[in-house]
Amino acid sequence: MSLIVTGTIGIDTVETPSARRERVLGGSAAYFAAAAAPFTPVRVVGVVGGDWPAEHRAILEAVRGADLRGLETRAQGQTFAWGGKYLENLNVRETLFTDLGVVGEAPPMVPSVFADSSFVFLGNTHPSVQRGLLTQLPKRKLAIADTMDLWINIAHDELMKLLAEVDGLVLNDSETCLLTGVRNAVTAGERILGYGPRFVVVKKGEHGAVLVHRDGVAAVPAFPATEEMVIDPTGAGDSFAGGMMGHITREGLTPGASEFAILQDALTWGTVMASFTIGGFSLEGLRAATPDAIAQRHARFRAAARIA
Repeated sequence: MSLIVTGTIGIDTVETPSARRERVLGGSAAYFAAAAAPFTPVRVVGVVGGDWPAEHRAILEAVRGADLRGLETRAQGQTFAWGGKYLENLNVRETLFTDLGVVGEAPPMVPSVFADSSFVFLGNTHPSVQRGLLTQLPKRKLAIADTMDLWINIAHDELMKLLAEVDGLVLNDSETCLLTGVRNAVTAGERILGYGPRFVVVKKGEHGAVLVHRDGVAAVPAFPATEEMVIDPTGAGDSFAGGMMGHITREGLTPGASEFAILQDALTWGTVMASFTIGGFSLEGLRAATPDAIAQRHARFRAAARIA
């Protein structure tokens, strides 16, 4: 089975109460790929500009299992750039700037060698772009999309068309409320199922995640991280999705009786991979995610959460 992710590759500037990092590797596809690769090979589709640092490419190329043949470079363009500042509790973030660069241009094409991808994750971007990428993957068995408040507000109709075409949706609790007008995550998730997907994963930050599926509801807590473990939360949500999709691909999920159980287990692996991400800036924390370290942390998490 093959996993493909479409999303941003960017240059981030991040400030936390204790440190600041300028022009580090970021972007949804970068975090996703690094978190998914320990489970399964992952194909990356994205676009960067001619200013993309060589050291950033080297970092991604060093991610064993990441296939970058779908990463397009536009020599005359500027790479997507984002800057953010976290406040004292690290749960509140201010966006200082967002420069779309090449992300604001025509989207990259899916290479023909990726057209047979079975498992698809559509990283956060305009719903019409996500739909266009989806049409290039006719052999998909499972397609999950990410979205955000911006698209819910300015591209609602396109988003609704997308939801009719995907199997699952990942979003945070405030976005779930915005999309449905319902504050309760489970009730809102059930409403989203009426839009088309078979399941919805609602990310609740320090309160864990909730799976709302046509066959039931499941929830997992957040990883019990100490204050010293949390250095930079950037990319945690994308890494959660990477770990989740990596496990799903590894298990070979197909619609049927086992789907709910596999998805429920996938939430635990996503939570563990996000816990590595918050341990450093950019992909620094994920570099510590060796197979043994992942297995040990997963066992620790299941024990703490009393998951059999």
